[in-house]
Amino acid sequence: MTTSTTGGRGRIAATVSLLGELLITLGLLLGLFVAYSLWWTNVIANRHEQQASDQVREKWSQAPARGLDTQDGIGFLHVPAMGRDYEVLVKKGTSSKILNGGVAGYYTEPTPSALPWDRGGNFALAAHRDGHGAKFHDIDRIHTGDAVVFESKDTWYVYEVYKILDQTSQYNVAVTDPVPTQSGTTRPGRYITLTTCTPVYTSRYRYVVWGVLVRTQKVDAQRTPPAELTR
Repeated sequence: MTTSTTGGRGRIAATVSLLGELLITLGLLLGLFVAYSLWWTNVIANRHEQQASDQVREKWSQAPARGLDTQDGIGFLHVPAMGRDYEVLVKKGTSSKILNGGVAGYYTEPTPSALPWDRGGNFALAAHRDGHGAKFHDIDRIHTGDAVVFESKDTWYVYEVYKILDQTSQYNVAVTDPVPTQSGTTRPGRYITLTTCTPVYTSRYRYVVWGVLVRTQKVDAQRTPPAELTR
């Protein structure tokens, strides 16, 4: 009887030990997955974005005219509130294939984005908040009155943030309308909209920042940045 009881306890202990080892292994695997998702994808995406950015600037140095190259990128977004040296390449499209390259993309659907040099409309952009470069991770650091600057080959476009929506449905496509009435504006103009997922580490809702063009500045030979980027 004693032997049977001891044997039963031994089997229970072995089972508990096995379950413990399995849980530890599962925890390690989950940890590796999180590290891959939140760190390694950033490393790879940032590397790709830097290479693409260098190619765009190299082409700019050789081309006599601005030219719109939606394959390689149309220019660079600068947001001082997200870092003094914050700069991200902007490409055409908002698919995962595009954004996973560590860039920001402008919408082509359901409402096609205007471009900064258009006479009117909404330059609507999206980027990841976590993983794959996480270019809009610090979007919540932006406040009304802050500057958002887009750099093309020959012009700096300076926008001023006037409205922030910290949570809305991921299906709320009206935030990128040519006249974004949800931001409180009712008149046609030259707007910029930044969108990303929220809360952090989820894709449940969307975070939206709206700005309006306040001025432009021609790019000189030294590519001297506007004052908004040097304060």
